[in-house]
Amino acid sequence: MLDWRSIDTVLLDMDGTLLDLHYDNHFWLDHLPRRYAEVHGLDPLHAQETLQKEIDARRGTLEWYCLDFWAETLQMDILEVLREIEERIALRPHTEAFLQGLQKLRKPTYLVTNAHRLGLEHKLELTGLDRWFDGIISSHDYGHAKESERFWHVLREEVTFDPQRTLFVDDNQSVLAAAQDYGIAHLLCIRQPDSRGPKREINNFPAIHHFDEIMSPHHSNN
Repeated sequence: MLDWRSIDTVLLDMDGTLLDLHYDNHFWLDHLPRRYAEVHGLDPLHAQETLQKEIDARRGTLEWYCLDFWAETLQMDILEVLREIEERIALRPHTEAFLQGLQKLRKPTYLVTNAHRLGLEHKLELTGLDRWFDGIISSHDYGHAKESERFWHVLREEVTFDPQRTLFVDDNQSVLAAAQDYGIAHLLCIRQPDSRGPKREINNFPAIHHFDEIMSPHHSNN
């Protein structure tokens, strides 16, 4: 359990942290390649391999997360294709209770995501997550992905927080490493971001499976 008295500000990732990463994984690995093949009359296997190479080449960059970039590169309406499987968008277990607990503890809480604004707005519209946050930050607004230390400098110009008294939760270890380099003291990684994927061994950061491990119902009622 965290010592909440040593934390003033909470920064939370969205996909794989608050929301089940199954939706995104299914979209990028299965649904989009299939639709890309259909739209352009390509062999499905060839389309999947081509797309995978394009995606892997940009991993960790802002382009990797940018729906405008992929719409242009693939000549497709990406948001429309995203909406085709929107029923898979789901909160991870205990997320809402955790956010409610943070509100009761009066901890300023910010959503800090690499999600492109178009995809972000779509998910907020379906989940209503935005009601729990004091601010919502997309790395696309800053021109740097969260994997870049530069992102954290710009964030601090926009949002007041003391890195030594800030908790940041993410499922991406490269992002957590950048936050650690910047000086954020309290870091947590999510072990199983995709509910249908494996529970991962996380050795570089403290890790949790679900939020009830750091916020008991009793805690949020204090």
